[in-house]
Amino acid sequence: MTGRPTGPSIPPVDDLDPIDPREAERMRRRDHDAQAEARGLMRPGMGKVFKQVQDSWAKAAKKPTKAHHPASGKRPDR
Repeated sequence: MTGRPTGPSIPPVDDLDPIDPREAERMRRRDHDAQAEARGLMRPGMGKVFKQVQDSWAKAAKKPTKAHHPASGKRPDR
């Protein structure tokens, strides 16, 4: 046992091909757009919207559900 992994190795970062500047910019825009939704939720006033959504969930949970009751006590024919 030498402590070295015996499986396939990952090449060092220096050995990878450099990223095309256009591709790098495309990745930055994609990451920026992906983070925009999370930033939007942190805007002032969004806590109130979240509270309203939670309140609507609680209200819906309190509503009684309609139970299905057959018109007669007989079992349907199979």
